[in-house]
Amino acid sequence: MFEKITIFLLRISLGGLFFYSGITKIMNPDWSAAGYMAGAKTFASFFQLLSSPAYIGWVNLLNEWGLTILGAALILGLFVRWAAIGGVIIMMLYYFVILQFPHAGDHSYIVDEHIIYSLVLLYFIATKKSTAWGIDGLRGR
Repeated sequence: MFEKITIFLLRISLGGLFFYSGITKIMNPDWSAAGYMAGAKTFASFFQLLSSPAYIGWVNLLNEWGLTILGAALILGLFVRWAAIGGVIIMMLYYFVILQFPHAGDHSYIVDEHIIYSLVLLYFIATKKSTAWGIDGLRGR
């Protein structure tokens, strides 16, 4: 039972983090991912392409709504595995923007918060326990 409660709290808290991150981007009309991608060191040409005027509109849309939907799915326990797969992709994209091997950002050495979030999301993909006390869990009964 303790394991189930712990996984539930982890799913809800990570969902809240992603939901808040996405909804604040949606509510800020001046927000854009272009500034974040501008300093990319790893795959710089790929991220420069994504931040170009031709692509930045849909990149922003996918980023804002992807985070919001990911967060809502985790909070509700709905399509947890699919949401987690999308979350790992988002986190890896964020990670590669700041990776200047072996440093990940200003305060990390290889492993940063994006890797930790991805590992938790991978755990959600791997276990059915991640759907406890959620819509997926109710549908599975």
